[in-house]
Amino acid sequence: MRFDTLITNGRAITESGIFPLDIGISGGRIAALLTRGTGAEAQEQIDADGCYVLPGAIDIHWHCRAPAYPERGDFATETRAAAAGGVTTVFEMPISKPCCATGDIFRARKALGEANVYVNFGLYAAPGLLDRDAIEDMVAEGAIGFKIFTTTAPAARYDEFEGLCLPDVADFFQALRLVADTGLVCSIHAETEALIQWHTDQLKAANRNDVESHGESRPPHVEASAIATILALNESTGANIHIAHVSSRQALEVVRRFKAGGQPFTAETCPHYLFFTEADLARVGPYAKVNPPLRQPDDQAALWEGLADGTLMAVTTDHSPFTVEEKERARTDIWRTPPGAPGVEELVPGMMDAALNGRISLERAVRLISTNGAKRFGLYPRKGVIAAGADADLVLYDPRASTTIGPETLFSQARECDRLYAGMTFRGQVRRTIVNGRTVFKDGAIVGQPGWGAFVRPNPNCIHHVL
Repeated sequence: MRFDTLITNGRAITESGIFPLDIGISGGRIAALLTRGTGAEAQEQIDADGCYVLPGAIDIHWHCRAPAYPERGDFATETRAAAAGGVTTVFEMPISKPCCATGDIFRARKALGEANVYVNFGLYAAPGLLDRDAIEDMVAEGAIGFKIFTTTAPAARYDEFEGLCLPDVADFFQALRLVADTGLVCSIHAETEALIQWHTDQLKAANRNDVESHGESRPPHVEASAIATILALNESTGANIHIAHVSSRQALEVVRRFKAGGQPFTAETCPHYLFFTEADLARVGPYAKVNPPLRQPDDQAALWEGLADGTLMAVTTDHSPFTVEEKERARTDIWRTPPGAPGVEELVPGMMDAALNGRISLERAVRLISTNGAKRFGLYPRKGVIAAGADADLVLYDPRASTTIGPETLFSQARECDRLYAGMTFRGQVRRTIVNGRTVFKDGAIVGQPGWGAFVRPNPNCIHHVL
């Protein structure tokens, strides 16, 4: 038997367990899983001695905002970063200028991505124009899902969010009814706008504009109340709901209560909520401004519990590149800086570090960053798993090495804004990232080319509603 590529001597993390396997790749797919040392031949042989081989991570919540703001990052720079971090598929949110809310905009963004990406990508669509024809057009073009904010657009960024923000409950209800008919996943940024405005007004009246005031404007009940409203409405609409970036114990308990009631939906969290707390604001200031905000140690502990018991099905980055200039506005006024932080390069090292140090199992880590995302969005079993017939999206991870985060080691355009993680050291290191059978990242260097990634679309028959 002869393959295009043969990966030897690795320990493959499969759905059945961790096994010493050789992996044969042909035509961009895994052709065979072989007992180690079978002597198979290949055009290229990769020695994975000492490394785990895992399915490439799937970042189901990711931003680059191309083509509007190249100074922040674009499809090329941010998918290079993804490859360096062991992420082989990203799902780009609709925020851009213009927002991805019509078929024509979707097609233009898709073409831009196909020409520039180093890893695979899917595109979310925005349903907030409440136009059934536009929604159906984007579904036909291959939208991975839909995204809705229950908040208003940030100041001076309304054009980026047109068709995305639905703080009015009646509009939101109508959008849920429309996306329910598609069967696709609808990811929702859940915060109650009226409460944000009330808290913000109170803080501004007290002349508060410090970094800490941002978190005080969005306490846990802002998130929890929005999730409760969404899920209560969905008992009538039956949309395929996914709650984005759960950050607090209070929000998690709302998720638990609705799951106990039998409603089929899913929820995620992000590494920055698992590894950082509000105390980190004093260390990095505006670079830690995210929505929802960083919380307390008790919230952090609750999220790990939610990952352990299955209440949360995925860890995803909400990777959000901005410029230093944009973030530094908050030195004098926190209300003026945009929320968001980079993080795609830390997803795999962070979760593998947690697994290697015994916080979760290696198998669960892989499910949280890869397999579950593929199942939830209709890409499984093509992606998210090491199995014969699956796409050869693979990562070689060396547990003997370490990964120290700093601007000199990162590939994101926003590397200077990646200050939450700066100086952190994770156990293990991404040695190689393979996308569709081709090595894109190897030993600290990008070796792939723009356009090597592929556009992915969901298989409606393979979308899992509960994980």
